[in-house]
Amino acid sequence: MPGFELFSDLERKEVNDVLDNGVLMRYGFDGMRKGHWKAKALESELSSTFNTKYVQLVSSGTAAVTVALASAGVGAGDEVIMPTFTFVASFEAIMMLGAIPVLVDIDSTLTLDPSAVEAAVTSRTKAVMVVQMCGSMGDMDALRSVCETHNLIFIEDACQAIGGTYKGQPLGSIADIGCFSFDFVKTITCGEGGAVVTNSEAYYTHADHYSDHGHDHIGHDRGAETHPFLGYNFRISELHAAVGLAQVRRLPEFIEIQKRNYTILREALSQIPEVEFRKIPNGGVESYAFLNFFLPDLDTTRKVSEAFKENGVDACFHYYDNNWHYIRKWDHLKDLKSLFPISAEVKEGLKYLTSKTFEQSDAFIARNLSCLIKLSWTEYEVKARAEKMAQIITSKI
Repeated sequence: MPGFELFSDLERKEVNDVLDNGVLMRYGFDGMRKGHWKAKALESELSSTFNTKYVQLVSSGTAAVTVALASAGVGAGDEVIMPTFTFVASFEAIMMLGAIPVLVDIDSTLTLDPSAVEAAVTSRTKAVMVVQMCGSMGDMDALRSVCETHNLIFIEDACQAIGGTYKGQPLGSIADIGCFSFDFVKTITCGEGGAVVTNSEAYYTHADHYSDHGHDHIGHDRGAETHPFLGYNFRISELHAAVGLAQVRRLPEFIEIQKRNYTILREALSQIPEVEFRKIPNGGVESYAFLNFFLPDLDTTRKVSEAFKENGVDACFHYYDNNWHYIRKWDHLKDLKSLFPISAEVKEGLKYLTSKTFEQSDAFIARNLSCLIKLSWTEYEVKARAEKMAQIITSKI
């Protein structure tokens, strides 16, 4: 991770095909494109990769979450339970629809704690969104059970976890509807792009229409298409889809490299008694995009994080002090800093953030370091990195 590290002639060929026929838009212009349909081809490849019936490409992972929620009927005043540890896009996508993000604690999987989800359900709860952060998953069986008990929509944000599996199923394909990101720093990239995946024909049809101004995509005359309901523009371009088409075909290659590099690092750190690794639920297999581990306390973790930076061990993140991925520093959300007026429903729904604390999440994130696994490392470089990381950790404990 990320796939741009290994761009090749395969990506260039797919992009040049689009430039040669001249049609950059995914819909229409049938006569001009001479049979080139990169977005359709990528959707077909992803359907096979994820073992799921339907795939709708969109412009980003954030768009994928918004489209997924809208396709499932989530909107004004609905509550969506989500984790304290995620990317800001998760709550942005919920709020864009006028819905209310209800943040709850994570557990040692670094994803939703099922007991915290259960405790957060109210009469206004519409959906639960698990975020498969840093290449791994939560307890999907327990989370699904909560959703089934309360008749809630189960949404899976697997934007950081492509290639991981749970009991043999690809992450992203397990919940009622799943979301992926193919931005520039994902394991497979389109530059910008995302996907909604589902086995529900209704959700797929909604996603297909909603992401393109409500067009029903029936017939071959775009101007004559009807609009069964309102939509917006979350389309992907043919250029972006072309890059992704080459990349998804290389996913097994990328995962194999990630696993090799991840394993070398993990084996080195596992020799340190004070290092504890994130919990992987029974039946789960990581995507190996990140190595996540816990140190004894916040002070030690901060010292190790700083020493990593000082000694050239890059791309290791201490999310406790990070502005993007953890509730602790999301002041723009807590203070509702918006360019436009926020609805009374959302304002009222988010009042809990002024006083809510997340001690359980703090306990995990304060001690966690998350290290990106690069595809471009040679085996020699990974082994040298592993040795340096182990030496630094040992010296700070």
